[in-house]
Amino acid sequence: MHVVIAPDCFTGTLTATQAAEAMAAGWHDTAPRDALTLLPLSDGGPGFIDVLGRSLEGDTVAVTVSDPLGREVPGAVLVVERDGGRTAYVESAQAAGLHLLAADERNPALTSTWGVGELLLAALEEKPDRVVVGLGGSGTNDAGAGLLAALGAGPAHDLARGGRALATAPDDALSGLLAVREQLREVDLVIATDVDNPLLGFKGASAVFGPQKGATPEVAQELEGALGRFTEIVARTLPEPLDLLSGAPRRLEREPGAGAAGGLGYALLLLGGRRVSGVQLVLESVGFHDVVRGSDLVITGEGTFDWQSLHGKVASGVAEAALEAGLPTVVLAGQVLVGRRETMGLGISGTYAVAETPEQLDAALLDPVGTLRARAARVARTWSAGR
Repeated sequence: MHVVIAPDCFTGTLTATQAAEAMAAGWHDTAPRDALTLLPLSDGGPGFIDVLGRSLEGDTVAVTVSDPLGREVPGAVLVVERDGGRTAYVESAQAAGLHLLAADERNPALTSTWGVGELLLAALEEKPDRVVVGLGGSGTNDAGAGLLAALGAGPAHDLARGGRALATAPDDALSGLLAVREQLREVDLVIATDVDNPLLGFKGASAVFGPQKGATPEVAQELEGALGRFTEIVARTLPEPLDLLSGAPRRLEREPGAGAAGGLGYALLLLGGRRVSGVQLVLESVGFHDVVRGSDLVITGEGTFDWQSLHGKVASGVAEAALEAGLPTVVLAGQVLVGRRETMGLGISGTYAVAETPEQLDAALLDPVGTLRARAARVARTWSAGR
């Protein structure tokens, strides 16, 4: 039996590679005769560069950038030459990731995306034809204002002090935005997102993702107003773009993916970027369809399999691609918070949680590799035909 193991990272505990290796070890414990292919994945969030670097022949350029609170952290740009073009890949979570913040530091009213701008500048120094920015797993909610400041679109004291400060930003805070757009005009800027949320509203960045980053309901409401103010500044600065087909005005804050990574998607749209599904881009880059050809089962997973997992995340992308290939998919996650009815439409044949009780969750956090390995071994007893 041939099994493809293709998980995302288990946020906060395991990288995608570590998760795949733990699953493979557990499966081998039960079914040592099965052939296993490990294919760690990402949807644009943490691990984006590592995952692509395993499959794409390219050079990794090491850089030092700022984290959400302005401290120096290591980052990298992956530069790939292919089909006569040069592409630079950037992982925004390296500079804006929630994992860079201690629990008592998580406050999206204060965190900035300045460091993501530094990553983008490093990518542009490589003279690429295309820049792909992976979005996801952020600890910020500033609509990408910090990124724009780092690129020279406006003063750092107006734009790089977190989302809350945007409420009092002056009308001319983005006086350099047009010049930055012009500098990027010859670059194909691709926004690889894990979600399709707009910037504002009940499905926007502040309302949906703010609480995950430490925002209280009051802070989330405050951020909603501050980001609304930011869109007013944009409207005063940037001519309203038009839809190429209909000629109708485009409200970029309403575009799918504008709310990704706390609004980083919005800032990149302002710079002329175009959005793609992060997981689909990764699946194509790593040759997922070729890898699964001739296999019997696909296993994917992530830390928490919930309603968000059903839309644009690795698990849903893998399941849909496997379904096209006529293969069953099994999800193995730290926690499973959705039922069978919600997953059947994606072609998921089974979901299995490492932790089903608070006690098991504590054990999983203390020994993520061991508990994931043990759960994979039990799943193999159900699914392996060769044990």
